[in-house]
Amino acid sequence: MSLKFRGVDFIGFDALLTDDELLVRDTSRKFIEDNLIPIIEECNRAGRFPRELVKPMADLGFFGASLKGYGCAGMSNVEYGLVMQEMERGDSGVRSFVSVQSALVMYPIYAFGSDEQKQTWLPALQSGEKLGCFGLTEPDFGSNPGGMRTRARKVGKEYVLNGEKMWITSGSIANVAVIWAKVEDEDNKIRGFLVETDRPGFKAEDIHGKWSLRASVTSGLSMQDVHIPESNLLPKSGGLKSPLMCLNQARYGIAWGALGAAMSCYDCALQYSILRKQFHDKPIASHQLVQEKLTWMINEITKAQLLVLQVGRLKDKDKAGAQHISMAKRNNVWMALECARKSRDILGANGVADEYPLMRHMMNLESVKTYEGTHDIHTLIIGQSVTGIDAF
Repeated sequence: MSLKFRGVDFIGFDALLTDDELLVRDTSRKFIEDNLIPIIEECNRAGRFPRELVKPMADLGFFGASLKGYGCAGMSNVEYGLVMQEMERGDSGVRSFVSVQSALVMYPIYAFGSDEQKQTWLPALQSGEKLGCFGLTEPDFGSNPGGMRTRARKVGKEYVLNGEKMWITSGSIANVAVIWAKVEDEDNKIRGFLVETDRPGFKAEDIHGKWSLRASVTSGLSMQDVHIPESNLLPKSGGLKSPLMCLNQARYGIAWGALGAAMSCYDCALQYSILRKQFHDKPIASHQLVQEKLTWMINEITKAQLLVLQVGRLKDKDKAGAQHISMAKRNNVWMALECARKSRDILGANGVADEYPLMRHMMNLESVKTYEGTHDIHTLIIGQSVTGIDAF
């Protein structure tokens, strides 16, 4: 049963978007429909990242889309969010790749890098000629990045890096890694470094056996006496605030992305429930319990659309706080995961088959709920904001 996505708009949400925003959304939607949807289930089965889509995505300006200059598209934050929505409507793993390339690699170079670093890396990353990864999480430190053990030591005009990073998207396919380390010579201050992945002592090994994000590359990184020139230090980085600024960029994109996954699941379940006949040859959509699930989903999706749009509008005015982005990420990922579960339930046994996207979205969203700040961590960020009391 082939169910083509029809869009999800219960309250005239599209009327809140500008012509440019609609053009970006529709262009992204067409790209996903034409290029990713036909191959994503095969990629998911095989655990294969569709690298053949990197260049076409770059050509459409998806990498570093909200940055200005260096060949970047210069989109608004709302436009960038709509790209992320459509990417994750296709697959969370592909959206993760674009998020990392944009928010976690290009953004820190743009925000903390030297002019030379920007000129060297940003055009190459925007064009897809070079790929990047972001090394913050470690085997023993996820929600507490300040506990990191990776160290950088100044030796003459070089830095020597030692440490490990874990759960790194695009680790083994990256040409450059943005590595966060404590600098021994600066009282263990956290700084960012650009580490070319072909340097001696740098190693990336893929994590296999994943039940989630199977269409993206996830790696562990190790650095043993990796020598880099002092010019590879991101000069404007300093303290834990710097990587957290990068995470805010990524979390914002995730909030939009999860919405896309929820829309995919809801529309699939809605169409299926109308076509599927059961009990006296009536569509299962005529049953109260099915309607309750569909009502819950469209209700929550609609609220989530308004939430990310408002956060995006605030971000375009430079008024979005970390707490606003945390609320959007926390709410929308939770909502999307519940939509995936309710949709799978509506499809019954058919819901577990990859003829439909529901189980793939569900498994992917289990990871999305954890990374870039867990649901509980975002709860505490919002709690600190409303009470003024830090519960960490």
